[in-house]
Amino acid sequence: MTNAPDIQFLDRPDGERIAYVERAAQPGKASLVWLGGFKSDMDGTKALVLDEWARESGRGMLRFDYFGHGQSSGNFEDGTIGRWREDALAVIDELTEGPQILVGSSMGGWISLLAAKARPERIGGMLLIAPAPDFTSELMWPNFSEDVRRQIMEEGKFEEPSAYDDEIFIVTRKLIEDGKNWSVLGEPLAYEGPVRILQGMKDDSVPWQHAQRCVDLVSSENVVLTLIKNGDHRLSTETDLARLIVTTERLVRQVEAA
Repeated sequence: MTNAPDIQFLDRPDGERIAYVERAAQPGKASLVWLGGFKSDMDGTKALVLDEWARESGRGMLRFDYFGHGQSSGNFEDGTIGRWREDALAVIDELTEGPQILVGSSMGGWISLLAAKARPERIGGMLLIAPAPDFTSELMWPNFSEDVRRQIMEEGKFEEPSAYDDEIFIVTRKLIEDGKNWSVLGEPLAYEGPVRILQGMKDDSVPWQHAQRCVDLVSSENVVLTLIKNGDHRLSTETDLARLIVTTERLVRQVEAA
C-alpha cells in the first residue's frame, strides 16, 4: 500500500495492547473506523482498499486488531464479544475525536451496533458488510451438531479447519456463553444516523435474511440494504470492492454535509 502509516499500540488497563493504524483526515473531512470480522485482522482486502481510498480522498481512517487478533496481544481463545466490544469502545474513546463512521464486517457489524448503542453521539454513520449480530446464538449454535455442542460444553472448545484460510476455526464455550450477554436482535436499537448494509445472497455464513433483521432493528429511517445476488460472505471481488467504495463515498458525503 502507498504511504501506509506505522502500526501503533493502545495500552489497555489489564496490560494487553491493541494494534492500530491511523490515517489522519484533512480539515473538514470525515473519518472511518474499521471493525473486522471473527479472527480476521486489519490488513484484510476490504480494509486496505478503504484505507487507500481514504488516503486518496483526504478522509481519515483507523484500523485496529481486537484482542487476540492480528498484531494485538492476547490469546484468541480467551476472547469474547464483550472483550472485543470493550476494545472497539476504547479505540473510539481514546483514539478518535468527533463523529466517526463505523465500517463493520461480519462480526464487526455486531460490534458496530454495540458501539452505536453505547456511544450514539459519537457515531456519525455505519456501513455494515454482511453484518452478523448475535451470530454465536443465532447462526453458530443452531447449526452445530449435537456432538459439536457437547464438545464445546464439556471440553470448552471446538476446532476445525477454517473455510476461508489455512488457520484453525475455534469456537469456545466462553464465546458462546458471553455472546448471550450482548444480544442486540431482541429489542430496538435507538440510533438515528444513516446506515448502509451490503449483503451477498450467496453468503454461506450469514443468510441475507439476517441483514434484513438489522434493518428492522435500528430506529433510524435512513437505512438502505443492498442485496448482491451473486455475492458471497467475503464480498471481495473487483465488482464488490468497487461497490464498497461507491457506497462508502456516498455515505461519507452525507455525513459531512449534515
